[in-house]
Amino acid sequence: MSIILNHVTKCYGRLRAVDDISLHVVPGEVFAFLGPNGAGKTTTIKMMTGLLAPDAGQIEVCGFPMTTDARAAKARLAYVPDQPFLYQKLSAREFLSFVGQMYELDPALCVERANQFMSMLDVTRFADQLAEGYSHGMKQRVVLAAALMHDPQVLIVDEPMVGLDPRTVRIVKDIFRKRAEAGRTVFMSTHTLDVAESIADRIAIINHGRIVACGTLAELKARAAQEHRLEDIFLELTQPEPSLVEGAS
Repeated sequence: MSIILNHVTKCYGRLRAVDDISLHVVPGEVFAFLGPNGAGKTTTIKMMTGLLAPDAGQIEVCGFPMTTDARAAKARLAYVPDQPFLYQKLSAREFLSFVGQMYELDPALCVERANQFMSMLDVTRFADQLAEGYSHGMKQRVVLAAALMHDPQVLIVDEPMVGLDPRTVRIVKDIFRKRAEAGRTVFMSTHTLDVAESIADRIAIINHGRIVACGTLAELKARAAQEHRLEDIFLELTQPEPSLVEGAS
């Protein structure tokens, strides 16, 4: 398994942001993680990447437990958060070189991969400008390129399509599918349901900190008992709790 979560729980005070969830994500899979705002998606991802520690349960990435072998696990994954971060006084080219050096890539390979991904993601035209002048979409393309530099076995992305134009969205979708076809794993949290519907091998839906459904699109449709679009299934499985609806009225 590329990613294993066994009975993982995370609390903030009395709030159970993630409540006893288990997921197994295999190599060669694009896995979509869906849920309403506040459902627990980002907290789950931060635990998977070692940025947060679970209060209970175990997490493994590429066979390495996050609690005891976080360094080995992190060396095999890449994480793209929902808000792209760049050093403002570095250019895209300098930032990719910095990332390559952090992963101890051979200098020639570092330059080759930087050029490859900058070309692929249409970064080359502004590669030597300082990041302080980049738009959100430009930053997003650079951090995606940086995440691919060390050819991670697991790519974890939180809202990867925000700020991207339709052409770049298509390119990113193709990159995700090609990585899966090469035996890598892509774990993608997204609100863009048509992206999940078009490229995900399996989909998990989280609501109120719990996994309410997990499977292929066909399996989710069968669970919903009719041929819904993913949007309809999502809305059906993430309805507010009755107490919350009554309290809002």
